[in-house]
Amino acid sequence: MTIKIRVAAAALFALTGCMAEQEGLEPPKAPGDVIRFTAGRCFGACPAYNVLVSPDGSGLLTPERFTSVPGPTRFTLTRAQYRRLLTTLAPHRPATGTSQRIDQKSCTRFATDMPSYSVEWTRPGQAVTRLDYQSGCMDPQYGRLRVALASIPKILDVQHMLNPKAVAP
Repeated sequence: MTIKIRVAAAALFALTGCMAEQEGLEPPKAPGDVIRFTAGRCFGACPAYNVLVSPDGSGLLTPERFTSVPGPTRFTLTRAQYRRLLTTLAPHRPATGTSQRIDQKSCTRFATDMPSYSVEWTRPGQAVTRLDYQSGCMDPQYGRLRVALASIPKILDVQHMLNPKAVAP
C-alpha cells in the first residue's frame, strides 16, 4: 500500500510541476520589459485579475473574480499592441528600480471601495519598477493615469475575458 501512495504522490508532484510551468510565461526572446498589470478587488462586482505580457508577444490573463474565463488564459499581442502599452504607461512609470504608491495618504479627494491597480516592469538584470494606484484617488493630477489604466484591457484586446456576461449559460 505504501508503494501506491508513493507512486500517487510522485504523479501528483509531477503534475503540479507541469501546472506551475503552464501558469507563467516563458522567458522573453525579445528585449524589453515583461509587464504585469493587476486589477484588484473592489466592493462591488469589478473584475479582479492580473495580466502578464512579454515583449515577444505572449500574454497570460489570470482571473481572480468577476471575469469570463475560468482559469489562466494565454493570448498573444502584436508588437504594435506592446509598443502602445509601453507608450501609454510611460508618463506614469516611476524611475527604473523604484516604486511609487498613490493611495488615500497622497490624495485630497478619495472614494472608498474602489479597485486598486498595480503595474510592474521587469527586465533581466534590473530591479523591478512598480506603480501602485488606488483608484479611489480622484485628484485631478491623476486623471491621465486613470485613463491609461482603464485603457489597458482594450490595448491588449482582453476585454472579452473580463466581462462575466460574455460567458454563455
